Amino acid sequence: MPDESPDTHPTYGIHLYTFACHENELELCTLELNTLLEPSSEIRTDGASYVWSDINIPPGRSPFIHGRLDVIGEGDTVKDLLPFAKDIQLLPEETFKVICLKEGDHAPDYAQSRQLEKEVGMCINGKAQMKQPKVTFGLIRTGEKWILGQWTEADRSWQIHRQKPQNYSTGFGITLARALVNIAIPRVENHRLLDPCCGMGTVVIEALSMGIDAKGNDLNPLAVRGARINLPHYGYDSDRITLGDMNELEGLYDAVILDMPYNLCSVLPDDEQRAMLASLRRLANRAVVVSTEWVEEHLLEAGWAVKEYRTVQKGTFIRHIWLCM
Repeated sequence: MPDESPDTHPTYGIHLYTFACHENELELCTLELNTLLEPSSEIRTDGASYVWSDINIPPGRSPFIHGRLDVIGEGDTVKDLLPFAKDIQLLPEETFKVICLKEGDHAPDYAQSRQLEKEVGMCINGKAQMKQPKVTFGLIRTGEKWILGQWTEADRSWQIHRQKPQNYSTGFGITLARALVNIAIPRVENHRLLDPCCGMGTVVIEALSMGIDAKGNDLNPLAVRGARINLPHYGYDSDRITLGDMNELEGLYDAVILDMPYNLCSVLPDDEQRAMLASLRRLANRAVVVSTEWVEEHLLEAGWAVKEYRTVQKGTFIRHIWLCM
């Protein structure tokens, strides 16, 4: 997925990302943000909901990120930002607007926000356009500082993937799938991902939409049939999905995402779990393993080292997530 806004304006080379998540997804969200952004400071989750990073990613990669602010300047007050606003160089065809972000510390009320936007906007040399500007600038207060930057809102076009032709009622939702892909493959370029128990192809579709070379496999012919319907629906090649036993797969991938098969009425035997986790070790050096059961002992037996562990809960249904190396 290409970045939504080229860096055509001067920045400090540091970015502020705003985000939001449900409390049941907080562990997953912080793991994803830490992996994707390698933050330069602690992630703020106490209502301010922002994180600093010198890593530049399209904000739409994450299901939790609202947008990215590319920092142009900072000051103790908004008036301190006016010289930075005057120095902004817009192209002749570029229109602009200024918005006061709702996130941050001690966010101003509606009237104050509009006044601050007007003050900064009056200093920018260019044509203001409120409805569909070419460039948006953002204001936010972090701690005792005010920040001015170029704002890129997250592209949410991937949400059309919710309406797949084929779906499992117990399969991954696209928010979870997208976050797991980002944890498995934080850097997109020239990386290959495998989902060896892919079900209806949700993980594969999310990875492909980010520009990751992804393939899926499943032992269940009905799942494979469904995935081979879903991928072409979004313009992806159905040949990326194969039918077979993951223990017989070959090749080397940068990362693997394994959703351990489960059944509400039965438990996958220990020897089958161990065989699957051993096969992962052969297929990749990095894995995200998801299970409704506790399988950490089997992971360690297979030679994996657990780097991070989190849970995602929906009602009484809990998924365990291990990031392994």
